[in-house]
Amino acid sequence: MLRRKLPSLLATASIRHASVYSIRNIITATISSPSPLQSICWNHPFRKTDNLFFPHGIRAYSLLSLNDLRDNPGARKQKKRKGRGIGSGTGKTAGRGHKGQKARGTMKFGFEGGQTPLRRRLPKRGFKNPFSLTFQPVGLGKIAKLINAGKIDSSELITMKTLKDTGAIGKQIEDGVRLMGRGSEQIKWPLHFEVSRVTVRAKAAVEAAGGSVRRVYYNKLGFRALLKPEWFDKKGRLLPKAARPPPKQRDKVDSIGRLPAPTKPIPFLPEEKAATVTPVPS
Repeated sequence: MLRRKLPSLLATASIRHASVYSIRNIITATISSPSPLQSICWNHPFRKTDNLFFPHGIRAYSLLSLNDLRDNPGARKQKKRKGRGIGSGTGKTAGRGHKGQKARGTMKFGFEGGQTPLRRRLPKRGFKNPFSLTFQPVGLGKIAKLINAGKIDSSELITMKTLKDTGAIGKQIEDGVRLMGRGSEQIKWPLHFEVSRVTVRAKAAVEAAGGSVRRVYYNKLGFRALLKPEWFDKKGRLLPKAARPPPKQRDKVDSIGRLPAPTKPIPFLPEEKAATVTPVPS
């Protein structure tokens, strides 16, 4: 109401450049009952200036402004975030975690805050051949003691299953058995073997006594079928076929292993004897 009447008052009085106190007297005489807004404006210590800024003063000291709108205390309550790990919540650090990692306490093993980890700062030493083979050694002297004890029948073929069942070798056979020449002087009768590898000394001792040694190849599944054929019967499966050796091992074996475990030796043919490569000495 006051804003609407103010331009007409200024036009009739012709006091555009008058003082603030003269404007106050005119408005007071025109409006009989002052409003609370007018009392606030009159009690304010206005500066004496040449220009009139009364309308701006009314805006600055109004009782209601858009920038002053607020909710009542407690009207809005922020929801509590649960199950978000450390760093979540409703505070200033809500949802904040370490840069480049998860919340504190769940970082990746070996993480060192972003710097180069220790496993990458240290140099690499050594080399591990992925194609290396591990053979379990067994000496002729140990086999001779088992024969004298009656645990091994010298008239039958001695296979890797026979050596495992009699305790000549351990239960963990990774890539086969290597026949060694330790105690070869105790061999006084012909023996026939089927193993993965054999040394020069062991082969010479066995052949000197009238026996034979055949190097056979089994893969991982073939070893399981050779050493534990009951496992396939329990599962209701047939024994697998014998696998051929890879190209890098063809010149190191004499034949493919037989399944199930054989009991009779196979004599060497003349061409097999000629193609036999000399084993590595012990």
